[in-house]
Amino acid sequence: MFLSYAAADAVWATKLAEHLVGHGLSVFFDQWSIEPGQVVIHELEEALLASTNGIAVISPASVRSAPAMNEYAVLAGASAARGLRFIPVLLGQVAVPPFAAQRVWRDFSDATGQEFTDKVAELAAVIARRPAPDGATSSRDNLAAAHPSPPRPLTAPEEPAFVVCCAPADAAYGGRLTAQLRAAGLPVWSTDDLRPGDAQFWTIRQQLRHAVAVVVVMTPQSQDSDDVTRMILEGQVHGRAFVPVLLDGEVNYHLAATWHVDVRHGGLLDEAELGLLRLLHEDVTQGRPARLRQAAPARGSAPAVGMTTPTVRMTTPTVQTTAPALRTTAPAARMTAPAALERLRAHLAEDEYEHADLLTTRLVMETAGRLGEGWLSERHAAALPWELLAGIDALWATHSHGRQGFRRQRALAPADRGGRGSRFPDLGAALGWRDSAEAAVPRLYQDFARRAGPGRRAGFFPTLRDPGRENNPDWYDRWSSTVLAVHARLREWKAAPC
Repeated sequence: MFLSYAAADAVWATKLAEHLVGHGLSVFFDQWSIEPGQVVIHELEEALLASTNGIAVISPASVRSAPAMNEYAVLAGASAARGLRFIPVLLGQVAVPPFAAQRVWRDFSDATGQEFTDKVAELAAVIARRPAPDGATSSRDNLAAAHPSPPRPLTAPEEPAFVVCCAPADAAYGGRLTAQLRAAGLPVWSTDDLRPGDAQFWTIRQQLRHAVAVVVVMTPQSQDSDDVTRMILEGQVHGRAFVPVLLDGEVNYHLAATWHVDVRHGGLLDEAELGLLRLLHEDVTQGRPARLRQAAPARGSAPAVGMTTPTVRMTTPTVQTTAPALRTTAPAARMTAPAALERLRAHLAEDEYEHADLLTTRLVMETAGRLGEGWLSERHAAALPWELLAGIDALWATHSHGRQGFRRQRALAPADRGGRGSRFPDLGAALGWRDSAEAAVPRLYQDFARRAGPGRRAGFFPTLRDPGRENNPDWYDRWSSTVLAVHARLREWKAAPC
């Protein structure tokens, strides 16, 4: 392990190195490892190339030190190029450099005594690939929604898991829920499982991309959390199943059409609900279509689980019961248009086009009062205010240099047929949603959105397509109705900013 630091931090770095060696690690520390007469730069280069782990002490002194910043740059490059585990360690009041902020870091600024000892023990366990010691520091404080994921393929984790998402204020309940799922024999992952040196946003996306299902703890705090929202949108982009758990307040507006478990009494899942998750895990791991569907039938009916409601096997083999009706007793929360447009702006600024696309669809549906139903007719679209459509279009156009948005779609749309608008297949072909009017549209949203390509095919977004509805047999009819209804509303926009 290579330890990088500024000369002004040498006393503290020596203490850190001594403790790491005490845990059995092989540490390259220049004060010990370079002998008189050796060429310093050559020894440093050789050690950096040979190391599989690196700690960079980031402090007010190190960010002013050219040698320390050079070593930091080499460690950051080795992390991206050959997978070196790069662990930033903060010391003192200092802003985390952008690359380090994409890694799970640890703050030693005020760590003394037992706290210092415990944090070093955690670092040593990570480097030695041992289980984290009891009381290891949570990684929640590292999460900052302003940083994008590194551009590298999202390889599958060793085992797909139920990914538990919750706001920091709900961490205690999230921890209890995670422990319950693990005790039930289910694989579980949460951001508390991030280890120092992990590429945090890449790892979160990796887990969501391959999740068995996304378990969202719904509270007012999670409703307002950008991190939770991003995790929901990422799961929806990749067509993951959702298991919303309502702990307090109203249903998250991104999950308004999804059946949920009501635990506002403060308890955990009951045995029947755990049995439903076992069925889901069995389906995913054996490559079968998931029996837990995310379609929303009429309120008060049984959840859509496969085509019929299956039995759930209890822990006692001779006992069976029908699957619980995941409850829908609470209304969905509402998002104000200014707040939603601000979130849309943030996603577009980070080039998160798929997230922005799903958020646009939610905003249009909610404004028309159709969030639960998930589709629009021309009658419903007539309620959409011009100001909202103009605001959405302005954001898409601004952040795509005029290549996306409703105005661009209108310019690309085939000529109206007697003023009645384009046929949906013709419009889809013009916007790049399909190869031709006769060709099929990709069945899954992630395959469909990929058609936009790296250059973001002009006019492709917003698509008004909802991946949470793709298990409905009539999803295509509902999607086409929505698109044609919104475009009919746009044709009425005579005084046209759009």
